[in-house]
Amino acid sequence: MTSGPVTPEIFAELARTRPLPVVTGALRAALRARRMLLLKSLLVRAERRHDALPTAVRRGFEEDWALLERAERADPAAVREVLDYPTTGSWLAELLAAPDGPAFEERLDRLGGVAVAAALRAGCRFTLTRPLPTGTLSLPGIGLLRCAPGPARLSGRAGVVRLTDSAGGTVLLSGAAPDVVRPRRAPHGPPAWSVLHLLPGSAAVLDDVDPYRVPPGGIGPAALPGAERPYSDQLAWTTRWRDALALLVTTHPGRAAETTALVRCVVPLTSPAGAGTPMSATLRTAPGAVLTQLPADRRDLAELLVHETHHTKLAVLDELVPLRRPCGDGILHRVGWRRDPRPVSGVLQGAYAHLALMDLWWRARTGPGGDRNWGRRAAERFEAHRDQVGQALSVLSDSDELTPEGREFVRNMGAHHGILGVTARQSG
Repeated sequence: MTSGPVTPEIFAELARTRPLPVVTGALRAALRARRMLLLKSLLVRAERRHDALPTAVRRGFEEDWALLERAERADPAAVREVLDYPTTGSWLAELLAAPDGPAFEERLDRLGGVAVAAALRAGCRFTLTRPLPTGTLSLPGIGLLRCAPGPARLSGRAGVVRLTDSAGGTVLLSGAAPDVVRPRRAPHGPPAWSVLHLLPGSAAVLDDVDPYRVPPGGIGPAALPGAERPYSDQLAWTTRWRDALALLVTTHPGRAAETTALVRCVVPLTSPAGAGTPMSATLRTAPGAVLTQLPADRRDLAELLVHETHHTKLAVLDELVPLRRPCGDGILHRVGWRRDPRPVSGVLQGAYAHLALMDLWWRARTGPGGDRNWGRRAAERFEAHRDQVGQALSVLSDSDELTPEGREFVRNMGAHHGILGVTARQSG
């Protein structure tokens, strides 16, 4: 039924939303395999179009690819951190979907930032000249360089990158991880680095600068764009994240560990005045990124992180083990947590996320946590969503859109839902 890192045992534990280290490790291995496949597809396409690419584009690609390979030889783990970063997935998906010609060539230029980020983390020596027509260079998971438009010279050595822009300005960036990547010397004017802020207690960053962090059409019905620095409120996010993570640790340490292992970045979305429940999303092409408006308090953020982490888990799993057929009957279904009817894919996503939340709420209502309001709210939400998740599972069980693996996945979800229900009745 399954292959590679997702064994039948791990597949069953995934369906039950269990936050086990072996499950997390399998998901990260599956994501890595997927990224390598996409990179190979990119290389094949670039080689196939070798003679059709403009000379400057072809040479730039070859130079960037060689630097990426050099970084891989020096420190494979450091390079994986860059390649597995969510926005690298967004870029690869958009690049490979672009038609041949200018659209493909413009997006191909992003490989330079990926290669420099990898070389910086791996501590490689290199020297290259990059055309930066917009005066920006994005380093996935690290930050964004702003400088004078035109050719820029970059040189790297022992984890330090020096950039000299077309106007003669120079800036140095040092360090091999987001928490220590910082400007070593900041000129009074450009160029300058906008370095990503590390979220406390984790390796995740607050990404408010990467150009691939939000799709061009925005998020949700309101087409929300990403919040831009300095309006992304880094202090509020840092505080809210720290408090939410502490609440998860108290309520369910395993769930907290899973969250910090799978969430690589939080992408703040703009929050128009008068906005109600915060909009959040996970992109299928960028698992590990939580795109969201700032939640009201730590309880809201804790629930949101668990919710979106399970969208990430399904996104990674579904690339390896498809759970539904590409073409179904197209029927929409009502679910208790949404006003609008949902396709089977949406029912599965919602039921899976809410099943994980039920597990979290059960622990919050019965556990030793010191937040009485959290326990009371968790008890109310558990009761409110128990029947809703059960109804959604019935819809999925009756659907002909699921693959055999999808039906098995839903059966395991149902088994866990039943256990939670029985435990609740016994304690009630």
